[in-house]
Amino acid sequence: MKGDVSIKLSNRQEQIIKIIQENQPITGEAIADKIGLTRATLRPDLAVLSMCKIISAKPKVGYFIYEGNSNEGITDKLMSIKLSDIKSMPIVVSESTSIYDCIVTIFLENVGTLFVVENKVLKGIVSRKDLLKATMGGGDFNTMPVGVIMTRVPKAVYCTEDESIIDAAEKIIEHDIDCVPIIEFDDKNRMIITGRVSKTNVTKVMLDLIK
Repeated sequence: MKGDVSIKLSNRQEQIIKIIQENQPITGEAIADKIGLTRATLRPDLAVLSMCKIISAKPKVGYFIYEGNSNEGITDKLMSIKLSDIKSMPIVVSESTSIYDCIVTIFLENVGTLFVVENKVLKGIVSRKDLLKATMGGGDFNTMPVGVIMTRVPKAVYCTEDESIIDAAEKIIEHDIDCVPIIEFDDKNRMIITGRVSKTNVTKVMLDLIK
């Protein structure tokens, strides 16, 4: 693989690389069209591949396969950025919070994911997609509790504070989600939520490094 990358690439990232190899230079919009996704959805993948110097881009020209030197320095820098350094505050609700109130919170807080907690212990996760499905499925979402539709902890994707930004990016892309909770385990092995990392966090860090 170009750039001698030491991280595991997702299937979508491999697909992006193949498209660029066969069509370079190619714009981000054209890549998105070939995959059948939006440019915004591919932005984190393109940022990861660019930062790892697998691909490169020129303004008004497009993406192409990077032909420069090894990316060891860039990869090491990304791996050194711990989630404890870039995490955001989690937006939390309780299991009894109504689906309607969760929708209002999503818009007021301008986030894509809410975390369901009880005494700081993570119980589940609910996304915009979950809320949309709930409102389309009928029922009184003014009174229906979010605990009914949330993804419960055993199935929830999460990261710990000592993981790197690359670890978070891989999980976000692999599971096609907007955000992951940052947790630590207490003495009873319960998940205590300490923060969150979203696509926006990851993309901002990578763009700051590029600049």
